Amino acid sequence: MITPRPFQLFTGGTTLAATLHRTPEDLVEPQPALLVTGSWLTVKEQMADLYAARLAARGYTVFTFDFAGFGASDGTPRQAELPARKIDDIVAAARAVSTLSFVRPGALGYLAICASAQYVLRAIAAGAPITAYASVAGWFHDAATVAPFYGGADGVAKRLDRAADALALYQRTGEVRTVPAYDAGNEEAGMFLELDYYASPARGAVPTWVNEMAELSWLYWLTFDGLSAAPAVRAPGLFVHSDGCVLPENLRTVADATAGPTEVVWADGGTQIDFYDQDEQVSLAVDAADEHFRKHLPGGR
Repeated sequence: MITPRPFQLFTGGTTLAATLHRTPEDLVEPQPALLVTGSWLTVKEQMADLYAARLAARGYTVFTFDFAGFGASDGTPRQAELPARKIDDIVAAARAVSTLSFVRPGALGYLAICASAQYVLRAIAAGAPITAYASVAGWFHDAATVAPFYGGADGVAKRLDRAADALALYQRTGEVRTVPAYDAGNEEAGMFLELDYYASPARGAVPTWVNEMAELSWLYWLTFDGLSAAPAVRAPGLFVHSDGCVLPENLRTVADATAGPTEVVWADGGTQIDFYDQDEQVSLAVDAADEHFRKHLPGGR
């Protein structure tokens, strides 16, 4: 039985609230370690903790954490999807975890679900001490490929206009204007399609999740480049995806472009959201990740 324990990553900047998942209970025996993060606008108690528990049971020391501005972590503006800030958090978290004596030296992996996969790619390119990584239902986009999700050029322009107004308000007064992170049918929301994961308390609508997105986020989300860092990444990578997941062509482009060895595991079924918490898809991803990290992390079990 793994009892998660609270942890805190003091990074020299914003402190990040974390959870440590590990067997044995002592903090003496060095183990290969993993950092696990989830989709955009989420907190650690959603998909990240589910994966962490399963991987800890297989002999890894696993950390989940809230990005700055989300959950129990510090940071302003709150509820803002700021890719550059999240990349800095990943670099800082990896460096902090690498200093711990119960983490095997040189044996830090990273499992990223959905949007955080594109952030970890850039973090590795920026020098994060991550030996190997795994992308699960990874979301990789640039301005051209993300636009169709939001109605093309017109939909993007409307969101950028609202983001400019929200950013001006924040700069003038410090007020963070928010819209729902998820609200089916509301095109001002971050996610407006029917997604049961975010609607159901039995799935992703957990008490620690705030269903809000800072409207200024659109400026940074819609203009982020999640593709071009791939050639600078030499760490071994695993990409678990399916035809039902988002942006499969981008996924293949990134996997082909990385400088390090890569493996792609293409599931026979499952949608993007299925990989967040459905047993068939989660089990497939955990099995593949375990095999990948055993192979590439020193001392992998």
